[in-house]
Amino acid sequence: MSRVRVIHGWKNLAASDRGAAVAMGNFDGIHRGHQKVIALAAEAARELACPLGVITLDPHPRVYHRPHEPAFQLMKRDQQARALEALGVDILYVLPYGELAEVSDRDFAARVLHEGLGVRHVALGFDNSYGKDRTGTPESMRQYGKELGFGVSVAAEVTDVHGEKFSSTAVREALREGRPDEAARILGRPFAIEGEVQRGRQLGRKLGYPTANVGLDDYVVPKFGVYATRTRLPDGRKLPGVANIGVNPTVDGVIEPRLEVWLFDFDEDIYDQVIETDLAHFLRPELKFDSLDAMVVQIDADVREAKAKLGV
Repeated sequence: MSRVRVIHGWKNLAASDRGAAVAMGNFDGIHRGHQKVIALAAEAARELACPLGVITLDPHPRVYHRPHEPAFQLMKRDQQARALEALGVDILYVLPYGELAEVSDRDFAARVLHEGLGVRHVALGFDNSYGKDRTGTPESMRQYGKELGFGVSVAAEVTDVHGEKFSSTAVREALREGRPDEAARILGRPFAIEGEVQRGRQLGRKLGYPTANVGLDDYVVPKFGVYATRTRLPDGRKLPGVANIGVNPTVDGVIEPRLEVWLFDFDEDIYDQVIETDLAHFLRPELKFDSLDAMVVQIDADVREAKAKLGV
């Protein structure tokens, strides 16, 4: 459980939940570009001796405006809170986008940031836009800060050695193309799927590879295939394994794509528990086999390759 306080909304907040230096953005993934924005807010929080906060929106504006597009999110809220805790964040403000979609950028600064949250400082990215029709800019935020009495800092673009911008879009593209190592480079940590272990058909157990099955929910769907993984259990243990993401076409498939992870040297009942699985290495695409025997032969090979990749 994260120690970050999660505050929903901006109205009628307690004094202890106001007056922070905040980083503002969607922060889906909290990649290295996002971390730069949060670092600017952290610097202001230290100078002002006030809490460090992060503002995000729920739902993500893309979900609100384009609800029928494929799932694309990179983390669940509790994963987000844990990642923010690691960066020293005290408060996560989750603002209801449905109430804010028609609010002008000036009203957002005045009513939400100044009057509601009582912010001392706002940090935002160089390309951040806010308010109705996304008319607000970092420069207009600087002006609102001068008028309303809070500081503003703007994070410059963060790029890799090749000049590519770190972005959530780039993370999604890497995952969809089966490049979890590239996604991890942008994020600063592996992409991880968290969810409750579901009861399946027990076929893996009969074949000698009992898997923990987890739905993908609203996550971006990585390339179907087999991955070397590391999985965190509720008790804190982190275990190496091998996983398939997809619909398992050899055994008539499943309707919704899911993660099926086999943990090495592990035989405990973890049904209904929440686990989190890092995708460390992509091994091969998902295949349809002529028989279960052929599938087991390939799984044996996958396990050997995963152990080699993970160094176990």
